Amino acid sequence: MFSVYGTSGKILTGGLEQVRDLAPVQAVARTRAVAPIGRQGDLTPSSVVLAGLGQGGGGNVGGGAATGASAYVAQEAMAAYAGDTTRQPLTQVHQLMSRKLVSVMSGSTLRSAMRTMSRAGVAQAPVLGPMGEVRGLVSRGDLTRGLAEDLNEITEMTLIARRLAAEVDHVMWTPVPVAQPDTPLREAAQLMLELGLAGLPVGDENGHPIGFLSRSDLLRGMTHEPPLDLWS
Repeated sequence: MFSVYGTSGKILTGGLEQVRDLAPVQAVARTRAVAPIGRQGDLTPSSVVLAGLGQGGGGNVGGGAATGASAYVAQEAMAAYAGDTTRQPLTQVHQLMSRKLVSVMSGSTLRSAMRTMSRAGVAQAPVLGPMGEVRGLVSRGDLTRGLAEDLNEITEMTLIARRLAAEVDHVMWTPVPVAQPDTPLREAAQLMLELGLAGLPVGDENGHPIGFLSRSDLLRGMTHEPPLDLWS
């Protein structure tokens, strides 16, 4: 199950087919198809493991630091795939999502957003409204989207500086699908692939983020976590 949130709040709650067919979401996906969101850095080690759970309206959703007991060593991964019966296959989003919340607030400048994301080592982050609800998704790729490749250095620096002063609301992906904790991993991965998203916010029934599922999290599930159920 997914919910779709935009600047005016919740638009839809439904299954994969309903989100896939929702015109506003498809419109955003088509607009950004030339420069998919979050291609840069979404496979960095910093978003590969789980970290401590954070919460809050002005706080932080996207990826975690590569520390703690959640980092699985190769021996554990091999044991899992060799038939360790004490570990169950991963089937739902909550089993694999990163729980360290890295988010930016609506109205923040791109400069502030990119600083937050850079310090946290994440390539994308949900944009939250005043009540802590998801309104959109912003990525590092939004910084340079639309800039011509043949700009000279001085012109490019000027345009980028101007872009950094803009609000995230002007460049964020919105409306954005938000997965629920019990959403099947296969459905979340399929939606990310179809829409060109590098990750999906994971939220509660009120649209407040509780985690983030990235491509790196899916890759981690295939290599270091308990067996990932790819077929059911």
